[in-house]
Amino acid sequence: MSDYVEISNLSKVFPTPKGPLRVVKDFNLRIRRGEFVSLIGHSGCGKSTVLSILAGLSDASSGGIILAGKELTGPGPDRGVVFQSPTLLPWMTAMENVMLGVDQVFYTASREERRQIAEYYLVVVGLGDAMHKRPAELSQGMRQRVGIARAFALSPKMLLLDEPFGMLDSLTRFELQQVLLDLWNRNRLTALMVTHDVDEALFLSDRIIMMTNGPEAEVGEILEVPFARPRHRKELLENPEYYRLREQLIEFLNTRAYTLKGQTPGQGHGPGPGSNTITMVKSMMAAEPVSRS
Repeated sequence: MSDYVEISNLSKVFPTPKGPLRVVKDFNLRIRRGEFVSLIGHSGCGKSTVLSILAGLSDASSGGIILAGKELTGPGPDRGVVFQSPTLLPWMTAMENVMLGVDQVFYTASREERRQIAEYYLVVVGLGDAMHKRPAELSQGMRQRVGIARAFALSPKMLLLDEPFGMLDSLTRFELQQVLLDLWNRNRLTALMVTHDVDEALFLSDRIIMMTNGPEAEVGEILEVPFARPRHRKELLENPEYYRLREQLIEFLNTRAYTLKGQTPGQGHGPGPGSNTITMVKSMMAAEPVSRS
């Protein structure tokens, strides 16, 4: 399968009072069409910077990105973005927030056709009974569902997710990971997600890109995730290979993320939130389904 996304020698330099700071250096990555890839690494390693450049929200200092054979030069509806915070317009309902993008992308369609697109994705993410509520009337988890629906409703060439569940409690996070995976399985959008959570990365991804520490962060190692799709969390947690790969990720974050940059391991960073959630995940497997949040 040919490369759908090509990120070549991407670098980002920020000015500081002490001089230029190169956050990302010569970042190179190829993503196949329909592949779900995660970026993982410590805070400050440039994960979100790479995603922001891909989204067209920040300019690269050097290097370039090609998506579906076209060089990216700014933001566009060909990339659907899900932020850590849903960033909804508070005076609009969930439906109106989704319609805002749908109206711009599908402007040749009739009003009814556009309404059906927005309604479809809101129903799929579980908001069929709440689509006419404003953000203040929705829980944090429900607002994030709107953000997911809004991104998919654009029918983008690529989905970009910047720690989309980082602000949610554990129970809601696990539920929305499944919502995202079920929706992604319907059309297999090419996806790039930033995360700190090793369990989240293993559950959702085809490949996991492990980044070295910054400054001048770069691709350290790449982990192929071998689990077949569709995936079910209970089955993964019963698979010994899951724990071997999990330990490989944590070992990289604890050690090689530092040593590959000539740093001493353990200076202020840990293995990430995923290292402490496995017990809760297991306990949920025997519990009744949680109510929608």
